[in-house]
Amino acid sequence: MKQAVHFGAGNIGRGFIGALFSQSGYHVTFVDIADQIINQLNEEKQYNVKLATDQQETVMITNVSGLNNLKQENEVVEAIKEATFLTTAIGPNILPRIAPLIAKGLMARAEASSDKLYVIACENQISATDLLKGYILEHLDEGAKEKVLANVAFLNSAVDRIVPIQNNQGSLDVLVEPYHEWVVETTEEIPHIEGMKIVPELAPFIERKLFTVNTGHAVIAYFGYLANKETIDQTLADEEIYNQVKATLGETGAYLINQYNLDPVEHQKYIDKIISRFQNAHLNDGVTRVGRSPIRKLGPEDRLVRPALQAQKAGLSYTNLAKAIAAALLFDYKEDEDAVKLQAMIQEHGVAYALQEVSGLDESSELAKEIIGHYESLKK
Repeated sequence: MKQAVHFGAGNIGRGFIGALFSQSGYHVTFVDIADQIINQLNEEKQYNVKLATDQQETVMITNVSGLNNLKQENEVVEAIKEATFLTTAIGPNILPRIAPLIAKGLMARAEASSDKLYVIACENQISATDLLKGYILEHLDEGAKEKVLANVAFLNSAVDRIVPIQNNQGSLDVLVEPYHEWVVETTEEIPHIEGMKIVPELAPFIERKLFTVNTGHAVIAYFGYLANKETIDQTLADEEIYNQVKATLGETGAYLINQYNLDPVEHQKYIDKIISRFQNAHLNDGVTRVGRSPIRKLGPEDRLVRPALQAQKAGLSYTNLAKAIAAALLFDYKEDEDAVKLQAMIQEHGVAYALQEVSGLDESSELAKEIIGHYESLKK
């Protein structure tokens, strides 16, 4: 049977990427440090993916197993030697930590076989696979790099599926929304995977997704948090916040249409579809889950600051994006390490310092000034 190795056995790994490989006739080896999940995968060898719909349709996922990358390095290396695909869904910040082990696996594979391996980082980050490739190459000498690069294709991708935090109560089953999109950038023929879309240029797809889905999600979460809402769908039922989200996605949309020559009517349909996905009450998705890690989400290349900067450069409106960034700066959820760190930074050094440090924005810039103005208003 064809083999896929997937780093990250959490809800997204099992409910999205791993599920698509299994449905495409692959045995999926999940690699993770969560002992309970790894042991269960090896015992049960299957789980259910449930769709967040009225009917709660269920798909059984089979041909799965697990390895613990901290305790079973050699087994992970062996699995990589046999795989056709190696994918990740672990969060961009964790990629440097798994790179040394992947480098070992790729080296062992290059020594043993000339079969092609496709490496795809399925993360919410522009050019995530390029980042992973860079981390991997740091652990290879020049000779090893040449051997590995001869037989490994590193392909960037954009992924989109809402998988909320859920109380699985010890079950491997995962609840996901029905919609999913997995776009992979390549011009070569690669093995077919159900649900994977191949495109020659990823930029329009990844930016459209990041600056509509991720931006929209973040805007709902941060304004919902300020308004003491529990879930994303409840937050969108608030007319004022709904209008704020539409206005913000209008700004990111204007940038995307201008940058990639998108059809305005088609893009508006895409925005409307995304908002309707957020309104799915079956997901019961908490604002604190979606808002977590504000330092990463306020990064210069991420979902709020980058479209604001690009809109500014293009001479387009960015007022609502600036207001959303201000709302993110007020996310003081005590159970999120990132939020606690951000609030401490603001308390000690002020908002202007935090924007410089986290978002790379000079306090004299028009965008920074506008954000600070909105911050003061929202704080009241």
